Amino acid sequence: MSDLLDAYSRAVIDVVARVSPSVASLRVRLRSRSGIRQAGGAAVAITEDKLVTNAHVVPASTGGGWASFPDGREFRFSVVGRDPFSDLAVISVDGSDLDPVQLGDASRLQVGQLVVAIGNPHGFAGSVTAGVVSAVGRSLPARAGGTQRMIDNVIQTDASLNPGNSGGALATSDGRVVGINTALAGMGLGLAVPVNDYTRGLIATLMREGRVRRAYLGVGAAPRPLPPRAVAALGRSIGVELIDVAPDSPAALAGLRPEDIVVALNGRPIERVEELQRLLSADAIGAPQSVTLLRAGELQELEVRPAELAA
Repeated sequence: MSDLLDAYSRAVIDVVARVSPSVASLRVRLRSRSGIRQAGGAAVAITEDKLVTNAHVVPASTGGGWASFPDGREFRFSVVGRDPFSDLAVISVDGSDLDPVQLGDASRLQVGQLVVAIGNPHGFAGSVTAGVVSAVGRSLPARAGGTQRMIDNVIQTDASLNPGNSGGALATSDGRVVGINTALAGMGLGLAVPVNDYTRGLIATLMREGRVRRAYLGVGAAPRPLPPRAVAALGRSIGVELIDVAPDSPAALAGLRPEDIVVALNGRPIERVEELQRLLSADAIGAPQSVTLLRAGELQELEVRPAELAA
């Protein structure tokens, strides 16, 4: 037993040694009507002068701040871009010699795999909790203004998060960062936005353009089982039912109605709300999209032109 504990300890210590120097504590200056106030969080270096954190750590009212590293270095930072619908943001520091982490691929995670959550809350360098991946493929609601979308493929872990750890790193035993810690999910559980091909693309877009453009239909939706006749015709059993259709929205103007069940967009099958969201990328803004839906038991196709979603 002692050998197992020693091996576990060595694995965690090695991850901390590799990742912790790249995790900064943020002192965030927030502008408000009453003046300037300060909040905190963490961020992870991904290039020699840029870090990734949570969008909720650096809200729209952010007026910059300071990033402090475990070796005592401190830099002013500014926000390069933020995306509240993925809860990711990129910040830039006024230095150029950060030690970037190695990014992994959360799509390869397995339930039960060892992970280490590393933060830097309120200047207490190297706050660490270790545990295992307890679930993958979770969804987490993200809201901006009056619009809510789901962050998909969220990682759930029992490496619980300490206050102020939002924006810190979730790393595997080989020291690769596979998630950005974002929220508590109850006693002893934490959630992390995954690092995968999709979110790497979002981060690159934030670094390049400062924002992520998305298409907007104006619907509220939820998964729903298909009736037997549709299952036989389509060869699958789940669609996405429209619960609400906003007045004067692109969906309403195209003739979509509550209780319609969307089964495909441009011929690509839709079984989850997240799949519909992912297809509504910047390329779809203003472009005709073919929606295949089930209405009153009959398959129909309608054309809709999405607008741009305002964050």
